[in-house]
Amino acid sequence: MPILDLYEHGDHRKNMAHFATLASLAAADGDINPKEMSVLEKFAFKLNISSDEFKEVMKKENSYPIETPHSGEKRYKRLFEFFQIIFSDHDIDNEERRLVEKYAVGLGFSPKTAAQIIDKSIKIFRGEIPFEDYHELVKREG
Repeated sequence: MPILDLYEHGDHRKNMAHFATLASLAAADGDINPKEMSVLEKFAFKLNISSDEFKEVMKKENSYPIETPHSGEKRYKRLFEFFQIIFSDHDIDNEERRLVEKYAVGLGFSPKTAAQIIDKSIKIFRGEIPFEDYHELVKREG
């Protein structure tokens, strides 16, 4: 039984799906190097992935596809949730950024669009948005 089947509902299933996707992306170009493994371990901690779950996901025979939502809004929501996880420690490093860019491309964004979304998202999550963007966000209803 695939490990994701154990988590049919809730946040943990969503976290497992995010983590499994990241592991698959890291392994896509061959073996996972020590730097990538370090990033995956950091994400496992942030996502509350147990060591047994980590070992199961990291098995060579396991490969988890990215579930690409058809809706553009759902794609942005996945990235937003992912950025919430990344910024749980208030920052993003270069390896995390590289992995999130792969994730965004996997969700269906072009590489150029993915890079632009990532740049804007980092500014937002770091609190570095320009006043005009802030003003536009806060004056919206809903």
